[in-house]
Amino acid sequence: MNKLMSIGAILFILGMLGLFVPYFTTSSTKDVVAVGDLKLQSTESTNHVIPPLLAGGVLVAGILLLGAGVFKKT
Repeated sequence: MNKLMSIGAILFILGMLGLFVPYFTTSSTKDVVAVGDLKLQSTESTNHVIPPLLAGGVLVAGILLLGAGVFKKT
């Protein structure tokens, strides 16, 4: 498998994931107050949305690179 096909396969998988799972949540913990050994922490969750147009573009780019890898191979 050459580099074009490898990159194409990765982009294809990422595009499919972006279409089927269009959102994900991340959490971050921050120290609010630290006095000696006492620490108060806050956990903040952030939602992220992957636009369908972006996921579709990545999917199409992956398909094109897979096709280019197949034609380059022959």
